[in-house]
Amino acid sequence: MTTETSAPTAVSHARLANAVRFLAADAVQKANSGHPGMPMGMADVATVLFSKFLKFDPQEPKWPDRDRFVLSAGHGSMLLYALLYLTGYEDVTIDEIKNFRQMGARTAGHPEYGHISGAETTTGPLGQGIATAVGMALGERMMNARFSDAAVDHYTYVICGDGCLMEGISQEAISLAGHLKLNKMIVLWDDNGISIDGKIELSSTEDQLARFEAAGWAACRIDGHDPEAIAAAIAAAQESDKPSLIACRTVIGKGAPTMCGTHKVHGAPLGDAEIAAARVACEWPHAAFETPEDVLDAWRSFGIKGSALRMSWEARMTFLDEARYEEFRRLDAGEMPRGWRSAVNAHKQALSEAKPKVATRKASQDVLAVLAKEIPELIGGSADLTGSNLTKVDGQQPVKPGDYAGSYIHYGIREHEMAAAMNGLALHGGMIPYGGTFLVFTDYLRPAMRLSALMGLRVVYVMTHDSIGLGEDGPTHQPVEHLAAMRAMPNLLVMRPADAVETAECWAAALDQEKRPSVLALSRQNLPTLRTEHTVENRCAKGGYVIAEAPAERAATLIATGSEVALAVEAAKALNADGISTAVVSLPCWELFDEQPAAYRTSVLGNTGVRVAIEAATGFGWERYVGLEGGIVAMPGFGASAPAEKLFEHFGFTVDNVVRTVKDRISH
Repeated sequence: MTTETSAPTAVSHARLANAVRFLAADAVQKANSGHPGMPMGMADVATVLFSKFLKFDPQEPKWPDRDRFVLSAGHGSMLLYALLYLTGYEDVTIDEIKNFRQMGARTAGHPEYGHISGAETTTGPLGQGIATAVGMALGERMMNARFSDAAVDHYTYVICGDGCLMEGISQEAISLAGHLKLNKMIVLWDDNGISIDGKIELSSTEDQLARFEAAGWAACRIDGHDPEAIAAAIAAAQESDKPSLIACRTVIGKGAPTMCGTHKVHGAPLGDAEIAAARVACEWPHAAFETPEDVLDAWRSFGIKGSALRMSWEARMTFLDEARYEEFRRLDAGEMPRGWRSAVNAHKQALSEAKPKVATRKASQDVLAVLAKEIPELIGGSADLTGSNLTKVDGQQPVKPGDYAGSYIHYGIREHEMAAAMNGLALHGGMIPYGGTFLVFTDYLRPAMRLSALMGLRVVYVMTHDSIGLGEDGPTHQPVEHLAAMRAMPNLLVMRPADAVETAECWAAALDQEKRPSVLALSRQNLPTLRTEHTVENRCAKGGYVIAEAPAERAATLIATGSEVALAVEAAKALNADGISTAVVSLPCWELFDEQPAAYRTSVLGNTGVRVAIEAATGFGWERYVGLEGGIVAMPGFGASAPAEKLFEHFGFTVDNVVRTVKDRISH
């Protein structure tokens, strides 16, 4: 094998690319599952990129100043796995290649972040890769503005397909990237003219280059099988003052004699006979999974070259002063700064003393004002609802085209891209992103939110106007099913605080999550402060707690979230006055509560009397806490357009209705 002190014998581009092609074809054939067409068609482009341009080090895959490579067309995952194996990533062995798509293998059907070292993000849902890469490219520019070219100066490369560009999120992505002039983002489009159904013309005839150019990108078209043209286009893109699209005209499944250029090669194994014929056509007389030593040596040399680049970067970093170097290290490691919890605690104490009656969206802004001073890596934003979400605080400067020193991003009316970009910012490192829109519009960003959860990213979704309490905008804007839908998503915290104190605690709990995202569901309407006695303990961090004790053995327990906790407290007073000993439980986060020991959960929910849940949303899921004998005061369907107080009365969110529900359950 090649070492750092010996140079490999010159190997032709064709043989380097064929090593990628046949590893992909062989792995898909052995698995009897997968997508060989894209890896075979884009092997030439990927070979030029990895051999001549990409800055990476297989020995230190998370080196902060590496170039980011995103395979947006994640179905072609064997392209990535072949490249990682050939360049020497330790966790991608030939056995992993042979076990493609098998249980326990790192080589999953689609690249998964955290599952394999060379996957910068999880891709597979088309369009998510290019959209997430916008966040990575923005993260590079923002960190560069903070630490200089010596510390941060790298490119973000994307390989995408026609499917990525058809998905609606791609328009949001290219529009935002063009507006922000993210010139270190380079997209290599696999322009093969084929989709699963057949030729692209069946469903799409748009001019993609004109589309990108209209959004502020540089765009060109090349022969994706001409290594010199590929190299020239990438070199030109690196010098552009705009993000770049390189349309690489390719033949899907190139090398397969009878199937190349057709949809048949997209998502199914080639078959033994076709692979054998391809070996003859490509002059690749090697057994399945076999890479000739000289070819493998050449590929490994590209990885070794990256080690030298990394060591050069490490030498440059020594010129940073000690404080800046330590800050860079802390941010890259994802370590929180000291003192922020004390600041939140002092803020909580002030709230308990002042007892403000404010909307939890305003309470969120107030705690953000505290957090932004303590946590410089906190990067805010909103999908054109800053004044409604209250996500921006004094001192936050906006990120602008060519000026990336700010800490607040105006995403425009691009909820889906906002969520994907936040994923990209978190994946890039050095930042904790949060972004706001109305809770009902989580429908627009849900696929990216799902990837936040799947990848385990510290991303905070500030979702305001959380119920019929938003009032006159009516059922199109009133979320009723959304809390249940988000609670169904694994590894996602859904928090609905009841007052200003709980809002501060929920923010702290969200920031404590290193490996999962959080949703803060916040009210439009003002809510009273219920937590008037200060506690150092973050009670919301346990998901639920008794906010009002029963005067005697419980005959009833009211369980509520958000704005309905205040209603529960008032209803409990009426029940206690009627001789029905009632406790009130605030349950802001089901997921955190379910993680607590059984004894704690029982002590909170009680083991005597009836339980009634109250939430201005659909009642789906509340059975787990109230049981079959319990009651649920919830929305029966969609809301209506009216003032908030009229809506709450109309839909039964009143003291009288809660009392009646409890008494009906007791009588039964």
